[in-house]
Amino acid sequence: MALKIRLMRVGKKKQPHYRLVVVEEASKRDGAVVEVIGHYHPLQEVDDLTVDVERALAWLAQGAQPTEAARRLLSRAGVLRLWHERRFGPKGAPGAEPVSS
Repeated sequence: MALKIRLMRVGKKKQPHYRLVVVEEASKRDGAVVEVIGHYHPLQEVDDLTVDVERALAWLAQGAQPTEAARRLLSRAGVLRLWHERRFGPKGAPGAEPVSS
């Protein structure tokens, strides 16, 4: 059972609102949801983005993969930075060596 973090569209015509949800990879766009971890309202003057950071980190730890759009929103909310720091330590920390390719 592969899990994805992706956007689910809600709202009226020409007034989109999105929920940031965790779903099984094979489910439809508006199909069954495992958990709602945030919401996004793009049409407001200041984009309204709310993410439950702890739940998002928990799902990432369990192997859920974000889609490109969800990755951008998680990055904007600071979730991916926290995820990276939990896995590899803070950037520039003593003893942290850059990873060479």
